[in-house]
Amino acid sequence: MVVAALLAIDILVVHREAKEVGARRAGIESAIWIAIGVTFGVIVLAAYGGAAAGEWFSGYLIELSLSVDNVFVWALIFSFFAVPRAFQHRVLFWGIFGAVVLRGLFIFAGVELINRFDWILYVFGGFLLFTAFRLVTQGEAQIDPSTNPFLRLVRKVVPSTESYNGQHLFTHERGRRLATPLFAVLVLVETTDVLFAVDSVPAVLAVSREQFIVLTSNAFAILGLRALYFLLADMHARFQYLQHGLALILAFVGVKMITSHWFHMATWISLLVIAVVLSVSVVASLRWGTNPAATPAEIAEPPPIEER
Repeated sequence: MVVAALLAIDILVVHREAKEVGARRAGIESAIWIAIGVTFGVIVLAAYGGAAAGEWFSGYLIELSLSVDNVFVWALIFSFFAVPRAFQHRVLFWGIFGAVVLRGLFIFAGVELINRFDWILYVFGGFLLFTAFRLVTQGEAQIDPSTNPFLRLVRKVVPSTESYNGQHLFTHERGRRLATPLFAVLVLVETTDVLFAVDSVPAVLAVSREQFIVLTSNAFAILGLRALYFLLADMHARFQYLQHGLALILAFVGVKMITSHWFHMATWISLLVIAVVLSVSVVASLRWGTNPAATPAEIAEPPPIEER
């Protein structure tokens, strides 16, 4: 209910009208969302104790750090479709809403699997180690929106128009109800989030198996991603060492999950390791990062929509 209320306030009050979100406003909103998340973590501390709060903040930091990649993929998608910045927030709102629902389903399924089959811990842990290895050896996955199978399906079965109609997902032309390009963008945002959830949900389950803690830590981290997007979308090249930090975090929680039957690590140690690795990777990127890459706007041109 709290998450639903915050989403409603954000879209119906704060961002009721379509307008471009500047860096200053994005920074303020990001700080507010982080403050809301920290406040909820303090409530967990007061209600359930230090161990639960440590698990909550560990899950929050893991999800927040892994979701930074989401921000840069969104930037690529918006650039690919030439989405005006004033309309991006509405797409991200529905994308975030879908992400919360999907993460909830993934989390309930993951906890149920762990409770029923102990050996699934080794599968999850091994997958996290594989993902960490892939991040180090291959770097970031190069995502081409035009090859997304869901986008191809949408173009084949959903009548669409080439022009935007404000921030509407659908419009009417000559008596026909047509999807605007924003609908295709939303499909891509949702489907790519599923791919990121495959990494992040097992990672959070490595620090806690309490559904309430895992779900709320995920939800509060995701809620602030819209503001974080407008703050960081054009700063991709500056976070050169973030991938290495994320790989270390994934490897750490993967080993923690695999060895959980024989060795129990104190929650505060997990939280400290995650916070230190994330901080060092960000600081190192800002101070010593060198190879600036192209901004998302330079990567791809918007594709034409097929005639029907």
